[in-house]
Amino acid sequence: MSYRLSVDGRLERGEQTRRLIVRRAAEIASAEGLETLSIGRLAADLGLSKSGVFALFGSKEDLQLATVRAARESVVSEVVRPALAAENPLWAVIELWLSYSERRVFPGGCFFSSVRPEFDSRPGRVRDEIASLGREWEGLFERLARDAGLPDPAQLAFEIVAILDAANANSMLYDDASAYDKARVALRARIAMPTGTEINVATPNDTSIASSGSSTT
Repeated sequence: MSYRLSVDGRLERGEQTRRLIVRRAAEIASAEGLETLSIGRLAADLGLSKSGVFALFGSKEDLQLATVRAARESVVSEVVRPALAAENPLWAVIELWLSYSERRVFPGGCFFSSVRPEFDSRPGRVRDEIASLGREWEGLFERLARDAGLPDPAQLAFEIVAILDAANANSMLYDDASAYDKARVALRARIAMPTGTEINVATPNDTSIASSGSSTT
């Protein structure tokens, strides 16, 4: 019995360490790119041994993949899950994502907006994962638009994602917070939402990466 408790305790500590590492990795990658990640840097930043970090991930590519998946879980936890419980889930996803970017949950703003250009022309497992999650994100908007009875859901989803990406990019590059309000104006006009419409969804304050199996498709 004591042996089982000891093993369980080690497994839990290992999982906590893994979450700590991928959180720090996502923070770095959002601002500097996935290619800047290294086991040595993460070990130094977090006061861990290089051998301990290597044992959890094994390779740089595995570390990058774990970081991408952890960033997805952060979006699910902070944006998707609460939005799907709202009266108007389409607009709730938009509002919560704008808040997510504006609050700088990751220092580089939207993690995926930062890493997509880095891998868009580089075949491999990391690119495939980023592409899959990009399709999943756009597919979420398409499904919600279809559920709302809006015309041409696929085109609308494409435009929503483009406007959200532009808001994040302009706010980062120009240090211009008004980009988020401009995005709201553009999206209200596109979706024909009355000005002043409010979505009653609580914005999460906890910016930790949640472990969730929820799918956005």
